[in-house]
Amino acid sequence: MKEKYRDVQKLTDNPFLNLYHIDAVDTDGKDFNYYFASRNKENNIKLKTHDVRPEGIVIYGVTTENEPKLVLIKQYRYPLDAYIYELPAGLVDGDETPAQAAVREMKEETGLSLEVYEGGAELYRRPFYMGPGFTDEMSCAVFGTVTGTPNLDSKESTEDIQVILADRAEVRRILTEEQVSLRGAYLMTHFLSDGDPLGFLKS
Repeated sequence: MKEKYRDVQKLTDNPFLNLYHIDAVDTDGKDFNYYFASRNKENNIKLKTHDVRPEGIVIYGVTTENEPKLVLIKQYRYPLDAYIYELPAGLVDGDETPAQAAVREMKEETGLSLEVYEGGAELYRRPFYMGPGFTDEMSCAVFGTVTGTPNLDSKESTEDIQVILADRAEVRRILTEEQVSLRGAYLMTHFLSDGDPLGFLKS
């Protein structure tokens, strides 16, 4: 395979996300500048390691009522200067498994307790790239049921969040009318099917 890059340099020194510059090589062998963001430490960027460890998780949590509801977050996002609808999500800390991270993040973001569902096809849980044109970040989905009453007691001051338990009619309205994150939108469409909201995992 032809050489695709000559070197990579870290351009910023921030605690959670940094910008990198690649001395890239195009298909004609010419040099050009390429930039990407990463949550990983400098020696652990995927360009160097090629591992498939997820940095983050997104959580598909449903209530156990006869008419189940999906746990959603309405959150202010600074790059957009707008509130958008998402599923609860977060980063995998240290040696946590994605399931452990999901239990922690659900409690921190919503006050709800998550019981992770491990059944169904494993393909739904494997890590996927978030946006490989601008970041090496990978994320995976964790599925389960929730109990408890929503509260924001553990919310950080940098987070502007509302917790929403949405039935199928409200999820459909949100998908039709509101601003929604892409990974949230795709998982929300699974919830619209009648019957078991976790049933699609078994197909």
